[in-house]
Amino acid sequence: MVNTEKFIAKAIEEIKTSAGTDKVVMALSGGVDSSVCAVLAARAIGDNLIPIYIDTGLMRKGETERIRTIFSDIRLDIVHAEDEFLDALKGITDPEAKRKAIGERFIRVFEREAKKHGAKCLLQGTIYPDRIESEGGIKSHHNVGGMPLHMEFTKVIEPIRDLYKDEVRDVAGALGMPKEIQHRMPFPGPGLAVRVLGEVTREKVAVIREANWIVEDELVEKYRPWQCFAALLGLGTGVKGDNRIHGWIVAIRAVNSRDGMTADPLEIPFDQLMRIGSRITADIPSVSRVVYDITAKPPATIEYE
Repeated sequence: MVNTEKFIAKAIEEIKTSAGTDKVVMALSGGVDSSVCAVLAARAIGDNLIPIYIDTGLMRKGETERIRTIFSDIRLDIVHAEDEFLDALKGITDPEAKRKAIGERFIRVFEREAKKHGAKCLLQGTIYPDRIESEGGIKSHHNVGGMPLHMEFTKVIEPIRDLYKDEVRDVAGALGMPKEIQHRMPFPGPGLAVRVLGEVTREKVAVIREANWIVEDELVEKYRPWQCFAALLGLGTGVKGDNRIHGWIVAIRAVNSRDGMTADPLEIPFDQLMRIGSRITADIPSVSRVVYDITAKPPATIEYE
């Protein structure tokens, strides 16, 4: 387990040394990883830190408004790039290709924003499991294996790159961060794109955004899972009213874990699963079927792509 006081002091010094007098743009998503980085960097370089939140169009329901409220006391640039990301994903079905397309688009947007502020460095909340999975060929995280080879930044600073998720939460607690952020459920950097199997479209994102919100609404407060969400698997036959439909199949995923490297499916009462399924099919007319994923990690990953 990490010694939080020593780590905080070391990380602040590392950021100071790496950044020098340069301005630094950082990717702030509102999750615990990037939020911890923001606090560390603010203590290290003060006004030379430029936190940026990118709305990719692949975020959870109400996410941008929530981020605006939570970080209302800092100078946060919110960049709306929904069309850019969805255009970059057109026609792509391979999971690795999707992650790389998203990773490259993130860098290009940050490069553009950095030029506006005269910044030369990029700071991001890469953690150890991101590196393990990317370097081990399990999947390319958008902020590691999904990043383009050519970037205009002189440096990429990753102060929590050697920490596991539970250690990041410990550091967040030691920094005095709100529990809402400290214990916030993980959300993938590529967003809802990795919860849509196959090509990502506006229609599919809209469907899975609503289904994901229902799953979180039903499970987060009651069961406190390490992570829960909905994923769009494809199309299947169903019946609504007296009509046969060809509707979307949605999978529910809920797991408990310590650090994200392994995970076990959450044991959810059957009546609770039935309630979630009924809400999803009733509230989203284009969904015809809901299933519950009972696979552990390994052999599965937590996310679908």
